[in-house]
Amino acid sequence: MHTRFILINTSHAGNVGAAARAIKTMGFDDLVLVAPRWPNVLRREETIQRASGALDVLDKCRIVETLDEALDGITHLCATAMTPRDFGPPTTTPREHFEALSKQELLAHIPSALDADLASESPVQRQQGIGFLFGSERFGMRNEDVYRCHVCLSIPSNPTFGSLNIGAALQVIAYEWRLALGGFGVQSPAAPSHLADAAQVTGMLTHLEQSLVQLGFLDPAAPKKLMPRLNSLFNRAQVTQEEIHILRGIAKAILQQNPQSPARSADLVAIDSKLVLKG
Repeated sequence: MHTRFILINTSHAGNVGAAARAIKTMGFDDLVLVAPRWPNVLRREETIQRASGALDVLDKCRIVETLDEALDGITHLCATAMTPRDFGPPTTTPREHFEALSKQELLAHIPSALDADLASESPVQRQQGIGFLFGSERFGMRNEDVYRCHVCLSIPSNPTFGSLNIGAALQVIAYEWRLALGGFGVQSPAAPSHLADAAQVTGMLTHLEQSLVQLGFLDPAAPKKLMPRLNSLFNRAQVTQEEIHILRGIAKAILQQNPQSPARSADLVAIDSKLVLKG
């Protein structure tokens, strides 16, 4: 479904740039301005700065004089408002309305020969284009413009302080709509880490055991269950190959030091027997 964001009588140039940035982050690029305060708003420095790289959206953006000119190809209109009006389209949250639209889209794709009864439950035809309308910063949307819409979207917010900047409100709407369309997957790291295999873990534990013996932390004559416990710990941690290299590097550095004297080992045991496993 084609998506368009329409800003009516925008008075602050920075909000136009913020709008361009907001919709681009959600994969949209159709922005239309209806009678903005500044005829050259798309070229103003504040607009470009607030767009933060979404210059392609600004390049494609259209400026028109009337709302009618902004609605070509749009079959479903969504107004935005903080509070419901006494008269006009129903007011609902973006997520609730988008879920309903998504169900209608699914029903429209069901072959009538297979599920005619189910498809007939939805009286709404498949939408060809959806438009989101945002009013001016000072006055919001005019009643006449709201009456033309199919629904009025209200973002759930603090009842005592629900006023959102246009850029912020537009970002929320764009995110919720993208989510309803399927969303974007979380990008995975460029170089995924590979888990260490059993042989690598065993080799590291052998190396680590040698270093612990040299430190006097482990008595090879009475090791108790130190190494099995460490083995269990590393299995739970699901260490990667890079982490194995780090641990073996630590063990190597310990082994390269001068062997610890028996007297020093005895001192460590006397200081804190809990830190040293002795027989």
